[in-house]
Amino acid sequence: MLTVTACSPIDRGETTRAAGSGNGPGGTGFDSGAWGAGSDRGGLVADGGLGVDDAGGVCGRALRAVIRDFRGWPGPAGEPKHPDFEYVISDETGIVATELGADDKPVYAHTGPTVTTNGPDAYNQWYRDVAGVNLKFEYQIALTEDPARPGTFLYDNDAYFPIDDQGWGNQFQSHNFDFTSEVHFNFPYRGGEHFTFRGDDDVWVFVNGHLAIDLGGVHSAKTSTIDLDARATDLGISPGHSYRMDIFHAERHVIASTFHIETTLQCIDNVIIP
Repeated sequence: MLTVTACSPIDRGETTRAAGSGNGPGGTGFDSGAWGAGSDRGGLVADGGLGVDDAGGVCGRALRAVIRDFRGWPGPAGEPKHPDFEYVISDETGIVATELGADDKPVYAHTGPTVTTNGPDAYNQWYRDVAGVNLKFEYQIALTEDPARPGTFLYDNDAYFPIDDQGWGNQFQSHNFDFTSEVHFNFPYRGGEHFTFRGDDDVWVFVNGHLAIDLGGVHSAKTSTIDLDARATDLGISPGHSYRMDIFHAERHVIASTFHIETTLQCIDNVIIP
């Protein structure tokens, strides 16, 4: 169940996104590439959205995730596995560029393969719909308030398998491994907020289009925290405005799947990116 709580209005002095956007589950979604002339990802949402409108909107407490299933092994009729899944096990930062692409997707930072990836063509399928290569699902990640720490919201799952027995199936494994997760949302930045992610395998988190967490590679669960105040300058953010956070995750190897979020962000306004 989605829990909501009232949020106070914030300053609307920044450049807004273009109109013509649609509504989606959990918040106001926008068409990809709908930025207005002269605007950037730091701009306030044109029609306010959850938690930031002048009419006294509400704050979502659930993330809308897009899950894409990949084959980690050949299919029953000999369909090829995806080369980047069930491949090399190694930590690897620097797979993606430090700025989000114009289509709100990570930009592969190399012209050829890296230690754990097989080049831009294969990587560019991770967060885009490709017939015969991946299958897309929607999944809700509910954040719950920590009773011992009011104002801190958690999702803690050491068995994160959102599409068991779906998509290409479990492929003779105990769970359906080999998938990606993609989350986009707007949030009002008031000052003092933190965002922590712990998970495996690859995790990239962008704030205002800038890479803020890089836990790339195939590895056991790793943790990284964004102190928004400490990173405000390099992320191009300031209190009293609304910004985008984009989360990209990949589960690329069997055995375990961890997905942990801990945050003091108060308002979640989900955004739909095709």
